[in-house]
Amino acid sequence: MKLQLKCLVLILATLLATTSNAQDRSKSGHADEALKLAAIEALMMAPPDKALPVLAGVVSGSGSIELKSRALFVLSQIDNAEANAIVLQAASSAGGEMQTEAIRMIGIGGREDSIAKLAGIYQSSDKAAREAVLEAYMIADEAEAIYQIASNAQSDEEFEKAVHMLGVMGATDFIKRLESRPGATSSLVFSYAMAGDTETLLRIAGDSSNPEAQLAAINGLGIVGGAQVNETLRELYRTANDEEVREAVLKAMLISGDDMGVIELFKAATSNEEKARLLKMLVIMDSDGAMEAIDAALGGDGQ
Repeated sequence: MKLQLKCLVLILATLLATTSNAQDRSKSGHADEALKLAAIEALMMAPPDKALPVLAGVVSGSGSIELKSRALFVLSQIDNAEANAIVLQAASSAGGEMQTEAIRMIGIGGREDSIAKLAGIYQSSDKAAREAVLEAYMIADEAEAIYQIASNAQSDEEFEKAVHMLGVMGATDFIKRLESRPGATSSLVFSYAMAGDTETLLRIAGDSSNPEAQLAAINGLGIVGGAQVNETLRELYRTANDEEVREAVLKAMLISGDDMGVIELFKAATSNEEKARLLKMLVIMDSDGAMEAIDAALGGDGQ
């Protein structure tokens, strides 16, 4: 076994030392790349003292981003201070795609000491690296860290990216803590929708005291969908006095695909104007009941 590992290390070192002709991307070149990738993966089974020098050479060498990324992944899986330092160095100062890959690998590795360094990297890096930090926090299930970024966000864009990540994580408790931020309504409601927090969306959608939040919540309910949501939207349409609210409900029903609900509302409509609006929605939804509703509107003259 030791002999095999030594051979793998030797093979990889030899391959990495071989320069390729940039003007001749032949099949053999692609085969060499595949072999290099396989050799890097094999180093996961090698003793750290044997693997580390080779992996460090890959990271600092002139190979492809894919090779470097694979090496960073292997390093992130090694429980070793030196391996950790190499990944952190790349995450802190490599720049470009190499840096973002290293940051993501910190999230995958899940080492608490490395994750603790991400806050500083976030503050000192460019937009791409900052987004990679958010992804790394998500991978590592660090909702508290993302909440801190959202709560201290210096721009609406920064806030939106962080709170949407909380939505992806289903971290509704943290999202609720951010409700006092001015102008955050739409971002927060969309995050509730991503988190599937039907209860909160229903509460906001039923509250007409904040029209902006209500309309955003209605749209969010359409994204979530489901039997409970569909019934609530139908009832909200029937009882709403505000035309803007009714229009938002119809759009939400379109998003959720509740054509049966629209048919129900069409049959109960008392004015031709309302019937016409509901009929157009059924056609947009490509509902099987659209033609039946059209025929009913024509009084059989379409046959």
